[in-house]
Amino acid sequence: MFVAEWKAFGTGRCMLKLSLPKNSGGSLTVLCLGAHCDDIEIGCGGTLLHLKETLPGVKFYWVVFSASGPRGQEAKKAAELFTAGCEREIALKDYRDGFLPYDGSAVKGFFEEMKGQVNPDLIFTHWSGDAHQDHRLISELTWNTFRNHLILEYEIPKYDGDLGRPGMFVPLEPEVYKKKVSYIMDAFQSQHTKRWFQSETFLSLMRLRGMECNSPSDYAEAFYCRKMVL
Repeated sequence: MFVAEWKAFGTGRCMLKLSLPKNSGGSLTVLCLGAHCDDIEIGCGGTLLHLKETLPGVKFYWVVFSASGPRGQEAKKAAELFTAGCEREIALKDYRDGFLPYDGSAVKGFFEEMKGQVNPDLIFTHWSGDAHQDHRLISELTWNTFRNHLILEYEIPKYDGDLGRPGMFVPLEPEVYKKKVSYIMDAFQSQHTKRWFQSETFLSLMRLRGMECNSPSDYAEAFYCRKMVL
């Protein structure tokens, strides 16, 4: 990763920022893991759009573990929106929503298959401290399987009130965070009846994280990074 410095605002120095290399001798391979339809998009959709715009030739491996029936079709549409114009592979599995820990052996087997198929530069997965048992399992198996990779854990707002204190931030330009929310609301029509599934929910979390990292646009996504090499 490269180290660069924010442009100065007023007097004094600003926090250094880390950036992925724009030309590492090949395209960047990104593995996106989500327990359910819409998890990836809510958790890191803005960052994925940012990577797509700033890193030429980025390749996406997109995996949703519980994506059967009509919701699976929504997940496919969303994945195509967020990865449009990029090389991609989309895998939609049909493990039972809410029962992933009880199907742990089968899910673990699929992780082992992935390990032989993709060697990603960057992985997005669930936060290990998430209150949802499906999310925690996917996070645990990510770390068990990919032991020498850069892994960023994203957050999902929910009724449980389990938001924590992530320490890595990706500031987002207005056109990026607005596009993220637009894609989510367009793709997941079946979720519009849920009171929490609103544009304001997604924007408010990004606004909070933007405040915490002093984002120039006031908006950002945040991640937990357990291990990083400089």
